[in-house]
Amino acid sequence: MSALESFKKIQENVNKINNKVTIVVVSKTFPLVKVQPLISSGHLDYGENKVQEAKEKWSQYLDTNSNIKLHMIGRLQTNKAYDAVKLFDYVHSLDNEKLATKLSLYEKDLSKKLKYFIQVNIDNELQKSGIACNNLKSFMNFCKFDCGLNIIGLMCLPSINSNPSIAFLKLKALAKDVNLTELSMGMSGDYEIAIQNGATFIRIGSNIFGSRN
Repeated sequence: MSALESFKKIQENVNKINNKVTIVVVSKTFPLVKVQPLISSGHLDYGENKVQEAKEKWSQYLDTNSNIKLHMIGRLQTNKAYDAVKLFDYVHSLDNEKLATKLSLYEKDLSKKLKYFIQVNIDNELQKSGIACNNLKSFMNFCKFDCGLNIIGLMCLPSINSNPSIAFLKLKALAKDVNLTELSMGMSGDYEIAIQNGATFIRIGSNIFGSRN
């Protein structure tokens, strides 16, 4: 099955559950030639997890295709924040004050506003980045009021060994608690569960393009 056929099948599946969900097609590690059939079909939202790769792949293309929406879904380092603001429309992985401060500065420099998801470390895993649940409110206030960032929602990556529904419901409750409406949660293996539990953005790559090298 081609990437476009796989995408159409997923899109159909998603629309049956909730047709307002945004599918972020995770194009990381795949060349633009693989992505092009999806772009030609009218799909606009693509996710990358490395700024440098995204820059090399998309910079020139975006000059003539400004309707494409690029989503930064990987860990964002502060030294890549300038390029990220230049390139991306959404950041799904905002997770510390230093980064928020830099992004705010570069938004002013570049006269550009991005949309942000705060990454929450939903299962308190030591090896994962993200804001602890009990620090969410103060961090969100810092991002919104001190930095002037447009925080639209929350993102999480559930623990591999856990029931994802528990993490998704917890994130949904946290978002409600801080008056945020968008939820970036769910990937190739659990996107249907995520949508059933309130996801508004899902991030899908391997189910569309096949496994990565």
